[in-house]
Amino acid sequence: MKAEEIKVVVSEQHTVSALLLRPADAWAMYVFAHGAGAGMRHPFMESMSRTLASAGVATLRYQFPYTEEDRSRPDPPVVLEATVRAAVDAADNAMGLPLFAGGKSMGGRMTSQAYSQEPLQGVRGLIFFGFPLHAPRRSTISRASHLDRVSVPMLFLQGTRDDLANLDLMKSVCAALGSRATLHIVEGGDHSFKVLKRSGRDETAVMGELRDTAVAFMRKLADKEQPV
Repeated sequence: MKAEEIKVVVSEQHTVSALLLRPADAWAMYVFAHGAGAGMRHPFMESMSRTLASAGVATLRYQFPYTEEDRSRPDPPVVLEATVRAAVDAADNAMGLPLFAGGKSMGGRMTSQAYSQEPLQGVRGLIFFGFPLHAPRRSTISRASHLDRVSVPMLFLQGTRDDLANLDLMKSVCAALGSRATLHIVEGGDHSFKVLKRSGRDETAVMGELRDTAVAFMRKLADKEQPV
């Protein structure tokens, strides 16, 4: 299956590239933002998109302007959030499928920040692959302060060895969000969901766990009738 390359217009200043991967049996669409240090073609993004496609979930991966323009420093939050919104709008207009959004690390956080400012059109739930709760060794929850303004269900997929999300703090954040938050813990996973060899698991097993958890979350919400 080959991804279709498209363009997403963010503003008069910025147009970014995107990759649309839609299996023939697609029943949901996930708008998938990349992390701070790598673009939409990163191996994790590629692998996760293809394993989701194997379960009937289409994906739209997209660049932020700084990666599109080959810059290392991320754009200001207002630009990142505008890009999220433009990508969601493009997916909503083009696909006609139950819509979900989120991303890897920073991409997921920017998606939730955009939603906290104004709900993302058509999005039924947010999925975070490694929510970056804090900088390494900082152990604060200030990056989660906006989540109480997100009204849709949220799935947090977090590794036990993630140095950007102290697990006890992550549990407390999710508990405070109540029924809107689901926390799935990947035993032995780091921020990139890599596990140690002694765990007895390989990348395929971990990616399958991530896929199955995300698909179950989406399936439950896709089967619900959306409020008018």
